[in-house]
Amino acid sequence: MAGKCAMRGACGGKSSWSPQLPCPYDGPPVEPESDEFRSLITSVCGPQYANIPVCCTVEQVETLQSNFQQAESIISSCPACRNNFREFYCSFTCSADQHSFIDVTATQKTSTGQTAVKSLDFHVGETLGKGFYDSCKDVKFSATNGYAMDLIGGGAKNYTSFLQYMGDERPGLGSPFQINYPTSSHNKPLDYAPRGCADNELSSRCACVDCPTVCTVLPYQPPPGSGPSCHVGGMTCLSLVLIVFYAVATFSFFSGYSFLSWRRRKNRKYERMALSAESSSSGTGPSRGLVGASSLAFARDGEDSSGVSSMRNLGRTQSLFDPIDVLQPRHYRLNTVIRRFFYRLGIFCASYPLVTLALASTFISLLNLGWTRFSVETDPVRLWVAPTSETKLQKEYFDRHFGPFYRTEQMFISSAAPADSGSRTEPVLSWEHLKWWMKIEEEIRALRSSPHGYGLEDVCFKPAGPGGACVVQSISAWFGYDLDDYDLDTWQDQVVSCANTPSDCLPDYGQPLGPQYVLGSVPDTSSRRRWLDAEAMVVTYVVSDSLNATERARAEEWERSLRVYLTDVQMWAPEESGLHVAWSTGVSLEEEISQSTNTDYKIVVLSYLVMFFYISVTLGNGSTSPQEGGLMKLAWKWTQGLSSTNPATADASPRWIPAISRRIFVDSKFVLGLFGVFLVVVSVSTSVGLFSFLGVKNTLIIAEVIPFLALAVGVDNVFILVHELHRQNSLHGPNAIVSSIGRTSQTMSPTRADESIDEEERARSLLSPEERVARTLAKMGPSILLSSVTETVAFGLGALVPMPAVRNFALYAAGSVLLGAIFQVTVFISVLTLDLRREEASRVDCFPCIKIPSRITLPPDTPATPKVGALTVFMRRYFAPFILRDSVKAVIIAAFTGLFVSSIISIQHIELGLDQRLALPSSSYLIPYFDAVDRYLDIGPPVYFVSTDHQVSSRAGQQHLCGRFTTCDDFSVANTLEGERKRKESSFIAEPAAGWLDDFFQWLDPRIETCCRVRKANPSVFCTARESDRLCRPCFEGREPEWNITLAGMPEGEEFMWYLGQWLKSPTDENCPLGGKASYGSALAISDDKSEVQASHFRTFHTPLKTQSDFINAFAAANRIAEDISRRTGTTVFPYSLFYVFFEQYGHIISITQEILGLGLASVLLVTSLLLGSWRTGTIVTIVVALTVVNVMGVMGVWGISLNAISLVNLVISLGIAVEFCSHIARAFMNAGSGPGLPADHPEGKKERNDRVWAALGDIGPSVLSGITFTKLIGISVLALTRSKLLEIYYFRMWLSLIVAGALHGLVLLPVVLSLTGGPGFTEVDDDEQEWMSSAIRRHDQEYAPFRTDSDLGDSD
Repeated sequence: MAGKCAMRGACGGKSSWSPQLPCPYDGPPVEPESDEFRSLITSVCGPQYANIPVCCTVEQVETLQSNFQQAESIISSCPACRNNFREFYCSFTCSADQHSFIDVTATQKTSTGQTAVKSLDFHVGETLGKGFYDSCKDVKFSATNGYAMDLIGGGAKNYTSFLQYMGDERPGLGSPFQINYPTSSHNKPLDYAPRGCADNELSSRCACVDCPTVCTVLPYQPPPGSGPSCHVGGMTCLSLVLIVFYAVATFSFFSGYSFLSWRRRKNRKYERMALSAESSSSGTGPSRGLVGASSLAFARDGEDSSGVSSMRNLGRTQSLFDPIDVLQPRHYRLNTVIRRFFYRLGIFCASYPLVTLALASTFISLLNLGWTRFSVETDPVRLWVAPTSETKLQKEYFDRHFGPFYRTEQMFISSAAPADSGSRTEPVLSWEHLKWWMKIEEEIRALRSSPHGYGLEDVCFKPAGPGGACVVQSISAWFGYDLDDYDLDTWQDQVVSCANTPSDCLPDYGQPLGPQYVLGSVPDTSSRRRWLDAEAMVVTYVVSDSLNATERARAEEWERSLRVYLTDVQMWAPEESGLHVAWSTGVSLEEEISQSTNTDYKIVVLSYLVMFFYISVTLGNGSTSPQEGGLMKLAWKWTQGLSSTNPATADASPRWIPAISRRIFVDSKFVLGLFGVFLVVVSVSTSVGLFSFLGVKNTLIIAEVIPFLALAVGVDNVFILVHELHRQNSLHGPNAIVSSIGRTSQTMSPTRADESIDEEERARSLLSPEERVARTLAKMGPSILLSSVTETVAFGLGALVPMPAVRNFALYAAGSVLLGAIFQVTVFISVLTLDLRREEASRVDCFPCIKIPSRITLPPDTPATPKVGALTVFMRRYFAPFILRDSVKAVIIAAFTGLFVSSIISIQHIELGLDQRLALPSSSYLIPYFDAVDRYLDIGPPVYFVSTDHQVSSRAGQQHLCGRFTTCDDFSVANTLEGERKRKESSFIAEPAAGWLDDFFQWLDPRIETCCRVRKANPSVFCTARESDRLCRPCFEGREPEWNITLAGMPEGEEFMWYLGQWLKSPTDENCPLGGKASYGSALAISDDKSEVQASHFRTFHTPLKTQSDFINAFAAANRIAEDISRRTGTTVFPYSLFYVFFEQYGHIISITQEILGLGLASVLLVTSLLLGSWRTGTIVTIVVALTVVNVMGVMGVWGISLNAISLVNLVISLGIAVEFCSHIARAFMNAGSGPGLPADHPEGKKERNDRVWAALGDIGPSVLSGITFTKLIGISVLALTRSKLLEIYYFRMWLSLIVAGALHGLVLLPVVLSLTGGPGFTEVDDDEQEWMSSAIRRHDQEYAPFRTDSDLGDSD
């Protein structure tokens, strides 16, 4: 049967410049009329058309050839797609059976008056349509990191959409007339088996990059976080095991304890009955028993319900044991040496205060000279990345060879009005909104900086060179930055068309602009994306960055002007246009972080003022006599006077002016408190001067946090020293109590207690102020040494963290703490002596020149009593006896064990990362911007895989890089990246990689006649785009072997570099989209002599990264991919993205945390064991410190505190400060012993440890509570007022958790554990102290000091 045509020939166009339209033709096909025609159709459509009649003319074939040239540069990398494309349209245009599958449905008149086809139906079978689409759907177009289907098929997802897109009447790669593809059945559609990309024929087979079927499958890589793990329901197996173990252990413990208690009560009842029977049978006369029988009975029966034995009336310093067991008291030589050192130091500083102050001032002045070299580091990279960091070195390599990453000025424009329902906002696209934003963009383009007048053209990135256009990624680019050619009815069609086919709407800089770059949060349905319903417009101005300081300053100046302008736009946009603008510039982040720091200095000052007030009031409160009361008691009495009247007086009105004792002005410690705070400031200043001189740069975190840390640590020692001095004054001061040792046989009448005390004995007990201050330092100096050394070592260990911000912080903190301790045991001791002299001379605080004589002189028979504060009363009478009960101990151990288990469970939920929004003030304009990035941006950050040592001019080196040729390595860079892209869940790579080598070789393809061209007369000279085809020919035309997809015949060596140089200068335009100037001009680093490629990169994009875990996992995945490529190719490949340098720390922060905390705990164990003289007690302290840190980490998991460099520093701080809560109690426990120390299993060992715990809590507990816990709480509570979320979360929350956990563990858990298994103690009590304490106990006829009556006790500390 003879064929029949449906159309043939050209009948003109719609206008003189429009493409030619075919003529309707209902006739038979025609044989080619000339050999030239036959040769042409053979070269264009294949040899099958050489000897058959066709339905096309020479003009049509020439037009077809021209159209093929446009598509050639896009799809020629895959022979199957290319040849299917040609065969499809050759059949459509020239097939002799054209009439069987084409129906002309409408005609039109052309500009020449002829009748031409207006529309037709093209019936295509499913086999052909699906096969054609499948051969092209995965072909990549590297220059845009996209697909050829985006350009030739509008991003079609199936073959019907693909065909329909190509048939739509549209300029460019579209059709000049409408071609419809009916889906209804047809008698004889065009249907044949097309080529497949995996076919073995050379004319069909495509490379792995364009045909996934032929790819070597990469080894399985599970997504991050999907590795094997044990869960029971929603709970980890570890959590379940801990809970079950704790529940069983607690139940077993309390069951056993209850059973033993029942047995003990039963045995006691039986013994009482037996003793009663024995007494009845032996009479009532006295019997002589064994020495120590009472102790043995006690050891057998245990303690009573109060936790203290019936023998406790002997007092703290009396032997409680059988005389045969009492040996000489134990002494610790190192402890003695340290006490003597501090005593001598105290004597010197107290005796020569002016000399001490002069020497200290000289020392401080010299170190503060280092401020002349003071500098603050603000560069985030130099702050948070170690100098030797591999990622930092890679960034520097990238910047040197390819230039710094671009600076971005980005805006998100969204509707200011909320949507009617749901969480989505109103669609932002409207004609009015477009017009308003176009006006804003015009003003930005016209914006000039001050003072130099730089504009966007002076600073923007121009891929085509200095004379090219700026890269502005905006929806306005789809309209040519001008709406004059559009109206209310046509703008929507333009948006949809450009979103579907970015290549049809090229911006002035010549690179396709995909919708993911300019539209945010686009609704996606199963069939299509609703572009017009996008929630946001995304606008990005790309500004060039440079290592040159002058060029960078130029960009920063323009960015500051843009910041000022956008600030105004953001204010009036909602009212003027109903839009909300969130934005950021290249200078925004650093400026906003600096602003946060500048606003927080008020918090630092306020904290110091509050701390000064608390110290002054509290320190002075302890030295005022109980009868007069201190400031706190005065305030309380005044409040009572305002709220009530005195019925005993005639005046029943409230008293507005309180009666103020003149002693308050003398006993006040405002100057001493001020000096204590001043010493903290001096220690910080001196530390800064020292390390500035050593070249250690300051940071904003140091400036904000170190003052708090130094204040919290330094003030503790002030309290401890002042409280101990109060006790020394009670022992040896003018109102000291002198005991009557040796006269105890006399009757002690309460009204004549002082008759036994003569003046000579009183004179012997009175010591000079210098001696009392020296004894104070001798007593508390070792405790200060213990805590200060441990804290300094713990903070110093933070210097092992390689990040400069963390290392510098640790050095400054350690220096501040160490210098503060040195100043407190020297300078403060001198000032303490001067203040004591002033007080005893009755001189007014703040005005020492004024002397106030006492109103009343105490009569000689008035008994002086020890001044014991309210906290001491609480500790000795209530707290210590309560926690020393056996039942309470059990509850405490169980409770803290439960707290530990809960913390371990919570620790598993700690996340890694640091949201940069936290470093900003809560009112910063960048917070809405970062929120918009998370909500609207549908593309992730770019990532570059950099190859550094490939010999790309050799065939082997080319095979390691390429991906579009059959002889490329299966695991080459391009093939591996393509394989990883297909598993986004584990690679976080979303887009095809831009492979420069493949595009370079495609540029050489002679079938693309508009790309690489040389002179016919002189092939050594390249042709420009303007030169005539008559003078030029394709570079590889006639080359042997000819260009093919096997790499055979591709250039190598010098020839490779010669062609490469020209390719990098060739413009990327519509004539040749494969030109390398715009797309790859900065992708290669070529040596100065142009002889080799030193480095090159392959660009792709991450998937949208929304959370910190996304960024961390993306960084880890990129490094894994680079390592895999390096290992398989034997070359060096590394990944680079702008955020990598900040996330490298999370790859090893867990191991660093374990290492630092482990070393810190080891140092705590070593120092405490050495200075306490007991490995057992040192181990207990270390365990309690570790539990405190674990609890702080548990709070992190509950309170949303992530693990990062800042929280790591705070954990190190937690370790150091936790020691302070424990060290003073532990040392007081170790030095409360008067006997030889008993083994843990000795019958009297438990009682002896209880006594020492009680003494330690009574002596040092109040100082720990008021001087350590309360001071830290007051100082840290001010941080709650900060505007910085960073300070609030990582300092206020963590330090509050630390203080609460430290106080609970130091004052509750540690005493209990020490009472159970603490090490044997040493005697440290001097004879006169022992005498006073024994006398005080006997005077009140009490078993223990805590049980004295309220009338015998002081009012407050």
